[in-house]
Amino acid sequence: MPATMRRVPSPKRPTPRRDAATIRSDAPAPPNAISPWVSLRSANFHPFIFQRMIAGADAAAKPGDLVNVYDKFGLLFGRGLYNPRSQITLRMLSHGNAPVDDAFWRSALERAVALRRTLNLDAVTDAYRLVHAEGDGLSGLIVERYADCLVFEIFALGMYQRVPMLAENLAAILGTPTSLDRPGRASPTWRTIVRADEHVERLEGFKVAKPAANADEPKTVVIREHGIRYRVDMAGGHKTGFFCDQRDNRRSFASLCNDASVLDVCCYTGGFGLCAKILGKAREVTSVDLDEAALATAKENVNLNNTRISLVHADAFVYMRQMETAGHRFDAIVLDPPKLATSRETIEEALRKYHDLASVAARIVKPGGVLLACSCSGLVSPADFDEAILRGVRRPGRTIQIINQTGAAADHPVMTTCPESAYLKTLWLRLS
Repeated sequence: MPATMRRVPSPKRPTPRRDAATIRSDAPAPPNAISPWVSLRSANFHPFIFQRMIAGADAAAKPGDLVNVYDKFGLLFGRGLYNPRSQITLRMLSHGNAPVDDAFWRSALERAVALRRTLNLDAVTDAYRLVHAEGDGLSGLIVERYADCLVFEIFALGMYQRVPMLAENLAAILGTPTSLDRPGRASPTWRTIVRADEHVERLEGFKVAKPAANADEPKTVVIREHGIRYRVDMAGGHKTGFFCDQRDNRRSFASLCNDASVLDVCCYTGGFGLCAKILGKAREVTSVDLDEAALATAKENVNLNNTRISLVHADAFVYMRQMETAGHRFDAIVLDPPKLATSRETIEEALRKYHDLASVAARIVKPGGVLLACSCSGLVSPADFDEAILRGVRRPGRTIQIINQTGAAADHPVMTTCPESAYLKTLWLRLS
């Protein structure tokens, strides 16, 4: 199991305000400003600059443009991608006089790829995060590698406008794709899919073009992770189709499951359950999800690996309460729900759900058993998540040992100027 991670205080980031004023396009230009420009009334080194922090913008600055950014003293602060309709009006890419040109984009992508190669990920998987947005200095851009496919998840108009250039550079840096599932038979070129959440599209003002009906675009691909095969639905699955961030946690959880009865709650396509069964030699595994499409893929993954797992289409709360009533107990349970806090207004509701999930799960863990609770909601702080889970587990009177606290795999780096990039939180508990 990975070493315990000590929680450290996070530097405060700027908080967006909903009453932000319209950006002035008639504001006086900073002395010697180079068009297109944006002037700030306040700034820090977080990559997000919100509307309320902006004093004015050049009338020539168009949505998605790369702009020169000046501080309140008229000095060049840096350069970033501009979108006046977005609450995150500027996504900073460089500071000081460092240019953002063709060499900048190439170098940023080369650094991202070099990190993944240093981690030697290709030895264990052909599915990992190549670009982690702010963590790699490219705010608004996520790129996942799945075998011979690159999936771009876009969060900013400026990045969407630059996808062709980014894809071309990334393919050149990576070289010819290889696949662990099809050694020597992978495609000669990288295939690309572009995705964005509808909510992001509305906020940012773009729409990802749908491929033509007869286009030869990949919809699914088979990847390998720690020797286990998974089919990834890159077009219709959640996020980019698979959760590479849990790679290390899946393997660590499996190490606790020898001859165990395991319950994988909110299993999606079966990652934790398959690892527990195949790598951990679990005696029996039950994987539960309410998403029928996800369960269909989970069933295919079970068949791909010639193993047996009980797949249950049910609401997590309902199923666990049924198990409690029936007197069924498990040696190990993993709770890995989808993002529960999608906005600041939903944080309290999310914390109540984490509490309730933990409370119900604690009732069906055997004495000495393990409960792994996860949160992928970046808006929920580690401290608040831990408190919600621990209060929930204590509710039925269980005694708790915290045996680990981990986050995302190392291909999800975090810049110290953007601590919320460390969105994944996992709390490992042993219950008496």
